[in-house]
Amino acid sequence: MTKRPRRNHTPAFKAKVALAAVKGEKTLAELAQQFDVHPNQITQWRSQLLEGAAGVFGSEAKSEAAGPAIDVKTLHAKIGALALENDFLPGALGKTGLLSAK
Repeated sequence: MTKRPRRNHTPAFKAKVALAAVKGEKTLAELAQQFDVHPNQITQWRSQLLEGAAGVFGSEAKSEAAGPAIDVKTLHAKIGALALENDFLPGALGKTGLLSAK
C-alpha cells in the first residue's frame, strides 16, 4: 500500500469546503467524498471559518492588515548601539594606525 503524497490546499478551496459544511445541505461524509478530503479536515476548516468570521466585520481584520507590532524600545537600543560603534571605531582604528587619516 502506497502513501498518498501530502497535499496543500489553497485558501480558496478551504473556504469553499468550509462554506459548504456551514450550509449543512450535505453530510460531512458526502462533502468528504465530493471534495476528496477527510471529514475531520472539513470539521477543522469549518471551525476556523466560524472563529474568524467575526473578524471580517470587526476591527480585528484592520489590526492584522496594519502589520506586526513594532517594539520601539528595541529599535532605539539598536540605533544607539550602531551610533556608538560608528563613533568609536574610526577613533580606535586611527590610534592603532589601521585606519589611514584623511
